[in-house]
Amino acid sequence: MTTVPSGAGRARPHIDPVPVEARPIQGRRAGVVTRTAANVVDFGITVGVLLGGYAAWSAARFLVEPAHFSWPAPPFLAILAAGSVVMGLYFTCAWATTGRTYGDHLLGLRVVNGRGERVRWGLAAVRAAFCLVVPIGLFWSAVSRTNRSVQDTVLRTYVVYDWTTRIHRPGAVGTPT
Repeated sequence: MTTVPSGAGRARPHIDPVPVEARPIQGRRAGVVTRTAANVVDFGITVGVLLGGYAAWSAARFLVEPAHFSWPAPPFLAILAAGSVVMGLYFTCAWATTGRTYGDHLLGLRVVNGRGERVRWGLAAVRAAFCLVVPIGLFWSAVSRTNRSVQDTVLRTYVVYDWTTRIHRPGAVGTPT
């Protein structure tokens, strides 16, 4: 007589990572409001990284000369350049590895190429630079029939709703919302 281990032969329940409310729009192209909200989160992260860098720089200056310490006052252009570098690296690394920044993750978005695949490093870097140089291009997605920003239109990328944690598999990019 063969004994069957407990649980054998039972179907495992499938737990869908996509919230019930989000399932109808999973894979569809994201609109301007969601994309703007994700960018606000990403901007906040960039500001946080810059503030952390400023605090570290100030602490180092204090440790070197505590008697003559004064708060550093970097020029505005230096802050702008540092912020651009930080945000550019952040966007590039996030889009090339997972297809999403932290803001995108919070709002269930992913950047994909025209085939629905993860963007490669080169395209991610060009898209990041384009987003930094022409940030107003995002708002073209408000009037575009396909919900694509200027950057997306030129580079043939899409921002889609995707709550899954896996890398987006190739396939048709969703229909416009």
